Amino acid sequence: MNYQDIMNIVLPYKNKLYRFALRLVNNTHDAEEIVQDLLIKIWKKKDHFLTLDNQEAWCMTVTRNLAYDKLRARKKGHQELETQYDLKDRMVTPDVQLEQKDTLRRVRLVIEKMPDELKTVIQLRDIEGYTYKEISEITNWSLSKVKVYIHRARKALQLALSQIEL
Repeated sequence: MNYQDIMNIVLPYKNKLYRFALRLVNNTHDAEEIVQDLLIKIWKKKDHFLTLDNQEAWCMTVTRNLAYDKLRARKKGHQELETQYDLKDRMVTPDVQLEQKDTLRRVRLVIEKMPDELKTVIQLRDIEGYTYKEISEITNWSLSKVKVYIHRARKALQLALSQIEL
């Protein structure tokens, strides 16, 4: 099997992996680097990778681990670059767009302050759309633990947003 064959397997969920990494590290450069590191790991372990039942779950798990490694390294003295988010909806008026950006910024700030476990389940469930079972496989947590974390994350988000004047 050559590099192109492996890329054909990984490409359908490359963007999902990038978004997941970006949500965890909140830095576009680091997220790109994490996905590149993942591709290198896949290439080095291609024989093992090809035998996996759920290659996407394995990729998500490795992406999560690489992101946590990046965050630990960052805490040891690396400076974080600013990440900008831009809404692309051109059908709304500028005032509505500004309001949407502000709301999105507030939601992201609340999510960023959450513990890593809650941040991870919010990203996987509510942003990426994974099922509870898939999240359980990706994180190696029990199904009940995943459900509890999702419940806690949503409650924390709901509480924080209800306290913000809109």
